[in-house]
Amino acid sequence: MRLAWPAIAFGVATLVALLLRALLLSLLRRWTDGWSSLLQAIRLPSILWSIVLGLWAGNEVARQTESLPQRLSGQFGTLLEVAVIISVTFTVSNTLTTLVRSASERRALALAITGLGQAVVRGVVFIIGLLVLLGALGIQITPILTALGVGGLAVALALQDTLSNLFAGVHLLADKPIRVGDYVKVADTVEGHVVDIGWRSTRVRMLQNVVVTIPNKRVAESIIMNYDLPESRLALPIRVAVDYGTDPDLVQRILQEEAAQAIADQVPGLLAEPQPIARLIPGFGEFSLDFTLICHVKSFTDQFPVQHEVRRRILRRLAAEGVRIPVQIRVVELRSAGGDGRA
Repeated sequence: MRLAWPAIAFGVATLVALLLRALLLSLLRRWTDGWSSLLQAIRLPSILWSIVLGLWAGNEVARQTESLPQRLSGQFGTLLEVAVIISVTFTVSNTLTTLVRSASERRALALAITGLGQAVVRGVVFIIGLLVLLGALGIQITPILTALGVGGLAVALALQDTLSNLFAGVHLLADKPIRVGDYVKVADTVEGHVVDIGWRSTRVRMLQNVVVTIPNKRVAESIIMNYDLPESRLALPIRVAVDYGTDPDLVQRILQEEAAQAIADQVPGLLAEPQPIARLIPGFGEFSLDFTLICHVKSFTDQFPVQHEVRRRILRRLAAEGVRIPVQIRVVELRSAGGDGRA
């Protein structure tokens, strides 16, 4: 009978907390349209918080009515506080990480958030949660920070390579020579789209659909060619060689007309602005007149289908106009070794 009032307090507080939980989830579902991951992250922990609130109310009633020993009641309250702090820390970490990832995927942020950025968010939340937990347990933080400072020096010496990759990743995120989704060429060996910049390595997906993992330190020290900076638009030179006896004005007109027709037919990836131009560049070859048709494409990978379509159209038009594409011929002269002069 001494535990009746604490039990009633537990039941009433838990029921009220569950009703408030249902109301808040309904409001969040209405206000956060498209953020189902946020609701999923707090749905289960909120039930635990409701039960903990009921236990806390029952414990307070038991303390007031002296249904439980004062020492046991205090320890039970501290245990509940620790459980709430740990639960809230993990829930906030998962929620913020989910929100940041979802916002990045929906382009709600200015840039794509990498794995290192998400790890920083989780790390900050865990550190704050740990400090709050230590304060709730009555543990002094200053001696722990001093010990960590002394031990951190030894750890830094033992993990030089790991820390160098970590700080190189931070440098890549701050300086932004590459971003997630950019098409890059690193150190003349790896070429493809940046998948992620992690705390230790950068992952690049090549056109062969294979992922190459490069240490951040090597990426930061390499010469990087980013095809998406300052913009994704790319100038595409298409070289065409014709016979010396061909009228250059005719060739220039053919190239520009075929490029314009390809734009009118809406060839995927080919841009109408800036307009395509044809010039006698690089000029006079050893056996041909060399023209260059300059088109613009949306991105680096668009150049391959555009080159195929435009070259096919140009070849067909040159054949229809009777313009000959020269073929280099090598003549070998053989002479007898007798010295009579006969070839």
